[in-house]
Amino acid sequence: MKKLSYILILFFTTQSTLILGQVQFEAELSKNRLGLNERLRVSFKMNKNGDNFQPPSFKGFTLVGGPNQSVSNSYVNGVRSFSKSYTYFLTPNRKGSIEIGQASIEIDGEVYKTSPRKVEVTEAVSKPNSPESKANAIADQNLHLVAEISNQRPYLNQSVNIIYKLYFSSEISISNVNEVEMPKYSDFWSTLLPIPKLEIKRGEYKGQPFNYVVWRKAVLYPQKTGKLSIEPLTLNVSVDVPTNRRDFFGNRVYQKTPKVVTAGKRTLNVKQLPIDNKPKNFTGAVGQFDFSVDFNKKKLKSSESFQATLKVIGNGNLKLFSLPKLTAPSSLEIYDPEHRENVKTNLSGMRGSIEDIYTVVPQLKGNYPIPSIDFSFFDPIEERYITVTSDETLINVNEGPTDLISETQTPNSRNNILKKNESYFNFIKTKTDLKKINSKLFFNSNLYWILITLPIFILATVILIKRKIETKIINPLDERKKKANFLAKKYFSEAKKLIGQKEEFYSSLEKALHNYMKSKLNVETTDLSKDVISKLLHEKKCEISSIESFISILKICEEARYSPISQENMGQHYEKAIETITIIDKQI
Repeated sequence: MKKLSYILILFFTTQSTLILGQVQFEAELSKNRLGLNERLRVSFKMNKNGDNFQPPSFKGFTLVGGPNQSVSNSYVNGVRSFSKSYTYFLTPNRKGSIEIGQASIEIDGEVYKTSPRKVEVTEAVSKPNSPESKANAIADQNLHLVAEISNQRPYLNQSVNIIYKLYFSSEISISNVNEVEMPKYSDFWSTLLPIPKLEIKRGEYKGQPFNYVVWRKAVLYPQKTGKLSIEPLTLNVSVDVPTNRRDFFGNRVYQKTPKVVTAGKRTLNVKQLPIDNKPKNFTGAVGQFDFSVDFNKKKLKSSESFQATLKVIGNGNLKLFSLPKLTAPSSLEIYDPEHRENVKTNLSGMRGSIEDIYTVVPQLKGNYPIPSIDFSFFDPIEERYITVTSDETLINVNEGPTDLISETQTPNSRNNILKKNESYFNFIKTKTDLKKINSKLFFNSNLYWILITLPIFILATVILIKRKIETKIINPLDERKKKANFLAKKYFSEAKKLIGQKEEFYSSLEKALHNYMKSKLNVETTDLSKDVISKLLHEKKCEISSIESFISILKICEEARYSPISQENMGQHYEKAIETITIIDKQI
């Protein structure tokens, strides 16, 4: 029995030794879910000392502290307990699920690895629960990112500016500011304004004096009504925080600590334009505008041409609406207009002018009235629709062929016209030219065949002309498509020539893409938001990859004008645009 007891004691002692001798190497996280502006503590712990410790790459995170090494030895009832850890402090670079890879270490000649761990990163939180230290607490109190919006309740297509200001007190200094997450303006037509140089200015934050720099400026035009969200801007900032220590010369020692700040999500309540008293010819113009119609000449010959310029000048959404069309009598042939823009964007929105220049060629002599043209827009300041009407203009064509009955003449004057224009009947012969009976027969002669075929030729010509006229009248959609396609090719050609001139190149490329979509999808300029284009392409059964590629090019055009871009990148973006529309053209 005594022998059995010794055996049992020996068995349990052996098992305990084996259990205690097992190597444990694992990763511990301070939390599995955190905000974009919070910190994560990752500790790699082991119960035996080892060599050649290799941490993971921490892809998706920024290392802000560590590694901090700690070792613990303890004896309980004569049994040694060992613990060692490597601790890192991280901040996430993006939202979503991020995996922390495997760490490895060599213990007693064997390589051990931790299991991968996943962390869920959400939007930035207002009060991050990061590890509190004195330096972090000072940084939290003295560093703030604010998004200032000019109008929280704008009308549809009314300009709104947003300014991002980074406030910091005189107690700290900042450096190495990087954007972790850029704001998204998915429901807006947006333009980023360039900031050539960061200038430190004095201001107030919550009633206290602060320094600040303007980090980003943008002008937005809402394309939807209702509540629209603006995703936050998030910055990663290196902050120098003063400590209580001093160096050999008595100067205060500063401690560098990383800090992630966010402006937070902002929401705008966009109002619908009034339905009451809305003009029928309203095409979406919102702002303050002047409208004019000018002619470079009003007296000319029928062999000459003249130009009619329809121009809108002012402050508003100049690139987001269509100009009215020029109308004229049928004896004046009107060609597709050349569209010109001279628009600059500042914090007050788009300012400048747009114009359509028509070339008109008269066919006959006479006087031709050009009807007045109406242009309507909505003034968000006065909160009402305004219609500007041009004057009626008379074009005098004083030389050239004359129609018997001019478009400007009344039916009562037709008899007088015939009397005054007896010369029109001079072609009628008053003397006969008879042939002898035995002369060459008329049948099968050249004249015979000419007279036989001439009516057929005339009939075919009339039918073709009629069909062309009917197509222009009945199917204006095709004319609109033709015009948009022409403008798309024109702007693509201009963009290729402007490679190397950043702003001009991306402006022309954007115009080309917009006009291409107008020709393919039959949409007006006011409807050309990225969401609308994406929806219509889905309806046309376009491939998702093609749609995403087209939308990405539009985003590049919006952002690249104010970002550093090489000439090589411009060429790549141009080739990508051509390739994308070629693919889409085959799918529609």
